[in-house]
Amino acid sequence: MKYREILKRYWGYDDFRGIQRDIIESIGRGQDTLGLMPTGGGKSITFQVPTLAGDGLCIVVTPLIALMKDQVANLRSRGIKALSIHAGMKTSEVVTALENCIFGDYKFLYISPERIDSELFLKKIKRVNVQLITVDEAHCISQWGHDFRPAYRRISELRDMFPGVPVLALTATATPEVVDDIQQQLNFREKNCFRMSFGRKNLAYVVRYTENKAAELLHILGRVAGSAIIYTLNRKKTKEVCEFLTAHGITAEYYHAGLSPESKDAKEEAWKTGRARVMVSTNAFGMGIDKPDVRLVVHIDLPSSIEAYFQEAGRAGRDGEKAYAVTLFSRIDKQVVSRRLSDNYPPQEFIREVYDDLCYYYNMALGDGLDCTFEFSLGDFCKKYHRPTLQTDSALRLLTRMGYIEYVEEMEYASRVRFIVDKDSLYRFRGLPDDYELLINAILRNYSGLFTDFAFIDERYLSRITKLSRHRMYEILVSLHSKRLVSYAPSKKCPIITFTRRRILGSELRFDRSVYDERKAIFGDRLNAVIGYATMRDKCRSRILLEYFGEKDAMPCGSCDVCADERARNAAVKPALSVEGVMQLLSDGELHSLDELESLGLPREAMKDVMRELCDEEKIAIDGDKIKLNR
Repeated sequence: MKYREILKRYWGYDDFRGIQRDIIESIGRGQDTLGLMPTGGGKSITFQVPTLAGDGLCIVVTPLIALMKDQVANLRSRGIKALSIHAGMKTSEVVTALENCIFGDYKFLYISPERIDSELFLKKIKRVNVQLITVDEAHCISQWGHDFRPAYRRISELRDMFPGVPVLALTATATPEVVDDIQQQLNFREKNCFRMSFGRKNLAYVVRYTENKAAELLHILGRVAGSAIIYTLNRKKTKEVCEFLTAHGITAEYYHAGLSPESKDAKEEAWKTGRARVMVSTNAFGMGIDKPDVRLVVHIDLPSSIEAYFQEAGRAGRDGEKAYAVTLFSRIDKQVVSRRLSDNYPPQEFIREVYDDLCYYYNMALGDGLDCTFEFSLGDFCKKYHRPTLQTDSALRLLTRMGYIEYVEEMEYASRVRFIVDKDSLYRFRGLPDDYELLINAILRNYSGLFTDFAFIDERYLSRITKLSRHRMYEILVSLHSKRLVSYAPSKKCPIITFTRRRILGSELRFDRSVYDERKAIFGDRLNAVIGYATMRDKCRSRILLEYFGEKDAMPCGSCDVCADERARNAAVKPALSVEGVMQLLSDGELHSLDELESLGLPREAMKDVMRELCDEEKIAIDGDKIKLNR
């Protein structure tokens, strides 16, 4: 079946757009391929279509569990066999999923990069007929990228297992250095990159200089109608800004990684359906969110990289209609951003002390600790040893990159359910509301062993098949728990510390240049790029961003605040200097060059308008690059 026929059959589109066909045909030829496509560029089509055209399964490696589940559901709704393996699944469920891949003619398997560490996965996946390996958010594999994720380095093991299978790497943001590093880390047989311009003609980038961000935020929301996202840098601020907007009559929700899954789902649903106009969030919100009609994205705080800013700003106007990406900037912001360097890369001596404190925290003796795992409370640890929270968190992350520990900030444990009463007693129980019966039956149909042991449940899936909100399911399960019909353990997130080496003294820690010095320098360069974007007032915002990503021939956008100011200056200067000044210069009857006209202080664009106007009125004559007065 031809690629376009597959596209029409499953997605209803008549043809591909942008570089989709180029990427698909490259994969069809068996070539390792890197695709650079902006948010909303249709990345998933580039691996789904060639997989359906071939014989075998596509492994999709992605760090986004929510996006993973949504894509699987979307493919299944189109009659395409797909599944995912994610945190919270029991071993038996993982085995069943992998057996389905081996024998069930499935086309797509979505996994997180951490799954490749599993011996069970590696053992089973060898027997699968794999035709394509897709790496989503591929910038995560690069040490130069803005979201370096060590687990991505294990993807090369899949390449070793399937040496003849092509790899497709996809990302929405990558500098030229990251582009080269991705291909090197994934062992591309030869460099092969397709890129779309990251330019967004419908998106106006604006920097507002203000010392009263709250008032400016209200002003902007009053001027720009429609759905909006407001980004802040910390969790506390999301709630404060949300309450401020609500107090001024603007419907809003707040969102950050520390919220429960039920709360996240409820807030996201309120925003997506329009019950809340504004979502105030940390960078935890937005990835994989399918809402094309966002008209406004506002950054109250500067992000730590152009890459992060570009992705977050790019969530506005995905429907192609006019949208705005606004950054609020005050005098102190430059100092605030600069402090992030020391917060993210504290002194080496501080890191040594944190390592020693951590070993004392768990009573770890010298030479012990290898592969020991503990639950961890950053707040309790910092309080006990009088350590600043931000720098301590960064020290733990650096110790992870150095290979001494593994610090997982939020290990998610899925909800678990076990029926306390036997099946006969359950069915004899009367008087339960209809939605209770609906949820109980859905759980019994989809999970086994519930009367003898706990089973992990996927609340997103149950919500989808029952049409109950996750908040309502939570209420039902808590009620059943209180009635002693079930034992219910809600999902939770808990930081985890694993010692990956035997304990040594902090003074013996080795700091690799690539882990500390080089990455600190890179992070400092990123911060400087963000400050440069916010403070530059004489260069098109879009050009600054596009040139950062390697598009050196980018033209002015005409819609950002800098371009708008340029137009206003040109319009203001024309009546003052235009016709009168030019006529006076030409009054001697001699030929004059365009350079002489520029000496009047008239910008080139404004000068062209003046020339056109005087020519139309036949007041001047143009001879090559010379101008003279008509007599």
